[in-house]
Amino acid sequence: MIEDKNQQRTSLGNLGEFGLIEHLTHDITTSNPGTLKGIGDDAAVLDFKDKKVVVSTDLLVEGVHFDLAYMPLKHLGYKAVVVNVSDICAMNAVPTQITVSIAVSNRFPVEALDELYDGIKHAAKIYGVDIVGGDTTSSQKGMILSITAIGEADADAITYRNGATSTDLLVVTGDVGAAYMGLKVLEREKQVFQVNPQNQPDLDAYSYLIERQLKPEARRDIKEILKALDVKPTAMIDVSDGLSSEIIHIAKQSGVGCNLYEEKIPVDPQLINVCEEFNIDITTVAINGGEDYELLFTIKMEDFEKIKGNPNFTIIGHMTQESEGIHLITRANTKIPLKARGWNALQNESEE
Repeated sequence: MIEDKNQQRTSLGNLGEFGLIEHLTHDITTSNPGTLKGIGDDAAVLDFKDKKVVVSTDLLVEGVHFDLAYMPLKHLGYKAVVVNVSDICAMNAVPTQITVSIAVSNRFPVEALDELYDGIKHAAKIYGVDIVGGDTTSSQKGMILSITAIGEADADAITYRNGATSTDLLVVTGDVGAAYMGLKVLEREKQVFQVNPQNQPDLDAYSYLIERQLKPEARRDIKEILKALDVKPTAMIDVSDGLSSEIIHIAKQSGVGCNLYEEKIPVDPQLINVCEEFNIDITTVAINGGEDYELLFTIKMEDFEKIKGNPNFTIIGHMTQESEGIHLITRANTKIPLKARGWNALQNESEE
């Protein structure tokens, strides 16, 4: 959290808008056959032939979605790509291209945007997507970052949120809740640092949680794993706003109910320890935390044997008739209505 005061700072004004674009993108190349023309013209040109195209966009605003007090710019660039790639993966599609738009104030030097773009380029390489365009402009209030992701899929492979039936099983990948607790740890350490700037935090005990917050990964692998198992999800969504919110999205859009079993929800051991340290209920964090970027999906009952025991998946519940409602079944076998308490950027502080 201690900033190097002697680092080089090149004013954005020295380059101008077009010079900045050239500076940030001069070494970007393309690798997907669907990218006919990337950066350098009025628009990118893409060719998907007989594939269907899926598009998703996301906006990240400084002070709302990220805090540069503890979010390194390289990590921010990486995460910005991941959250959009995750949306494409949630459609059971393959991400292929992204566009990047940035608004920045003059407090950021060129070197800061180099760091940001290093993260963006690294994520693009890891996930096999081409950077094919975007925009830059000025901002009066810090940094705003918008990324649009494009992907492709066969028509019969695309999975929507509204395909679940009342007899389906509910499945989640990985574990949930860790990203939220990583944020809680970082916020606590920021407050300590503000009181004593010489204090250096020891974050070894929180490494997994912090990584899940600062450098999440999209589950690009799940499409191929399911294909190899001969399983096609009936409905799917990524866990960005909290497990409870995403379950409710699937249930409502599919016209079904759901029973989520508390004892089945997968959490990392580090999350359990830190929740005890913070005196926060583990299940509350697991179902409401958000930013896990795991995939939540439903499958047909007859596919149970195909995924049973697979370490990538946990069956956490089952869908029901819509009239039965959406519930959490506690360890004590109590039925509690499931509420969407995930993060809401538009909520007033007085409503929280």
